[in-house]
Amino acid sequence: MNAVILIIVLFGTLLVLLPLIERFGPRYSPEKMAKISRWIWPLLMILLFTQLLKAMLG
Repeated sequence: MNAVILIIVLFGTLLVLLPLIERFGPRYSPEKMAKISRWIWPLLMILLFTQLLKAMLG
């Protein structure tokens, strides 16, 4: 029962916070977005590799 309440609270806050972040959040230029997106795949690969090592060794 506690898990259901927790999930409901998380989705409720998500429904409230997402519109606020979209309205009042920072606006990024396309150059800055390209610079940020260049780092996403390498970081994801590092994360997956470390999780694989953790699963194999743990």
